[in-house]
Amino acid sequence: MSQYVLVVKEDCETCRLLASLTKRLIDELDITIYSQDNPEFPAGVPVIDDTELEYSFNHRLETVPTLLKFENESGLTELERTEGWDRNEWQRLTGLNFLEDLPAFRPGCGSKTLDPGMLDQLAVKFGSADLEARRLAIEDGEDEIEACYDRGWSDGLPLVPPTELRVVKMLQGTRRAPSEIIGNVPPDYAPCSVLKVAVNAVMAGCKPEYMPVVLAAVEAALLDEFCMHGLLATTYFSGPMVVVNGPISRAIGMNSKGNALGQGNRANATIGRALQLVIRNVGGGKPQGVDRAALGNPGKYTFCFAEDETNSCWDSYSVEKGFDSQDSTVTLFAADGVQGIVDQKSRTPESLCRSFAAGLRVASHPKMVMAADAFLVITPEHERVFRDAEWSKTRVKAELESLLQIDGAELVMGAGGIAEGLPDKFADKVVPKFRAGGLNIVRAGGGAGMFSAIIAGWGASGSMGSVPVTVKVGH
Repeated sequence: MSQYVLVVKEDCETCRLLASLTKRLIDELDITIYSQDNPEFPAGVPVIDDTELEYSFNHRLETVPTLLKFENESGLTELERTEGWDRNEWQRLTGLNFLEDLPAFRPGCGSKTLDPGMLDQLAVKFGSADLEARRLAIEDGEDEIEACYDRGWSDGLPLVPPTELRVVKMLQGTRRAPSEIIGNVPPDYAPCSVLKVAVNAVMAGCKPEYMPVVLAAVEAALLDEFCMHGLLATTYFSGPMVVVNGPISRAIGMNSKGNALGQGNRANATIGRALQLVIRNVGGGKPQGVDRAALGNPGKYTFCFAEDETNSCWDSYSVEKGFDSQDSTVTLFAADGVQGIVDQKSRTPESLCRSFAAGLRVASHPKMVMAADAFLVITPEHERVFRDAEWSKTRVKAELESLLQIDGAELVMGAGGIAEGLPDKFADKVVPKFRAGGLNIVRAGGGAGMFSAIIAGWGASGSMGSVPVTVKVGH
């Protein structure tokens, strides 16, 4: 003989219709009845109070009435269920012939577990979210935002307090277990779980759908070749820049167009900020601690944007790196601030490349060569010059590399009256501005305005320290 469970609520017309059946069900079946809203309903039969909704939540009910059939031996293995009232289904599940004076079919009502916001509250209440984290109590009358400042979590801007409910909602943005360890975050090399990333994503202001991108950004930052510890410890300006490619950038509404490097887009702003908060709060990377930047740059609050892949005449950055165009990826680069390139008159690719090369020549310092990598962000109006001339991105890079071969006599110490420079042994050589592969190009920005941008990198980037890293976004 099988075991059965019937879940009902009084505030449901179909449940009230079936109340007359419950005495017969009790007499003829091994059945337990749960009520979501009134433990006295149905009247005259034993009812278990489920007004806290624990049973309904744990069994993922969506409709009442629901009749569940379990294997008798254990009472734990659900065999099947039926929702609402369908006389034929109930007769098949129970083997009983029900009164013909009841209608043949009536739809059920929504389970109370589906009331607005209820699932998240139940996940917190009944522990299914696996939140193995230290709880901090906020005293009565203590301002939650000020409490975040007082505990040293903030980057200087207000944080969203990471309540359990908010963290549970954030975790719904990923299929990964909260307890999964992503890696050890420098400089303290503290273990970082998916849960810790979620807490910092909440504080940064992320939405749950951003979580896969945030997780990928953290994973990229922990790769040895990115050298996050060195980037923190340097006195240089740089911090992590996040470039997102692929369908997810559009799915979560990232900005790759006008003001892509600026403010105003929640995804851009909060994803980059979440990464920085993980480094700060999990790894201990705080300014004037291990973070020894002499000046830093505003991008150390957040520096994140998407490449504009729509209607581009070039392969995207991630496709250049070997990924499929339908892959979503995150690239991290140890970046300085933004150096603008204004050229509103060039109509040939040769002329425009000379403008770009002139700007790239002075990145970091006119005499700094083969040290810092750089990203060149080309806007659609500048890209159109190359499109019209049918220049590929490869050809643009080759032209720039040719233009950036520099006479060593201009680079040595003392040349041009500048003490900074290379040793005298380079005076009779020709030296490239960037190492092989050190100049990267992405497309982003508004459709109007013949402006592009240079984002120079850490002076110890390239083969000497950090290199750009690209990882695929998972779930």
